[in-house]
Amino acid sequence: MAFPPTRLSVVARTRSDDEETRRVAFAALVEAYWKPIYKYLRLQWHLDPDQAADATQDFFVSALEKDLIARYDPARARFRTYLRLCVDGYQSNQVKAGRRLKRGGGASLVSLDFTTAEGELRQREPSVPADVDELFYREWVRALFDRAVGELRERAESRGRRAMFEVFERYDLADPAAGRPSYAEIAGSLGLTPATVTNHLAAMRREFRALVLDHLREVTGSEEEWEAEARRLLGGGW
Repeated sequence: MAFPPTRLSVVARTRSDDEETRRVAFAALVEAYWKPIYKYLRLQWHLDPDQAADATQDFFVSALEKDLIARYDPARARFRTYLRLCVDGYQSNQVKAGRRLKRGGGASLVSLDFTTAEGELRQREPSVPADVDELFYREWVRALFDRAVGELRERAESRGRRAMFEVFERYDLADPAAGRPSYAEIAGSLGLTPATVTNHLAAMRREFRALVLDHLREVTGSEEEWEAEARRLLGGGW
């Protein structure tokens, strides 16, 4: 499986002279970062669900109006760090000004499922670490992986490879508390041989890894940042 081809990142495309290109690129950044930002506002800034939902939407509107993405300098920080600092600056200004959006008062750029994000928070009951950048990183990784898993599922189903994804889901996405089933157990439940389970799992892992790298390239500000984030996510042998 070849690495994803090098291409201009979404971050760079938000600076395009073409309005439609900028709009599509900004929407892609919203899709990648809205959950980490919502959860960060809930946990670090102690906003209630309605406040965090409105603040998330309004932050992206403000970022678009003030052209915050265009100001990003990859030589100074990772893009996710820059964006998190922008969130802190935005929310700090809101607090100082004593502002509170009325429910539904924020402009909506895209449809965001805040109910799902809130359900994830309640299910996992995360603690707030002393390192706020680590909190944002953790939620960013979770959103990145969730997106890759969703696309892997869609690809498998569209290609008639549902059984391959089932193997991946049952083994690699198993609840750690419940323990992973054995290859033989998965094979028996799906009517496969253990060897087939091994092959399916290897194929899905390769495709999942490629999807993660592909999406990672879109939401990092430079090739150097992409490589550094890939090493942290996937280890030294990525």
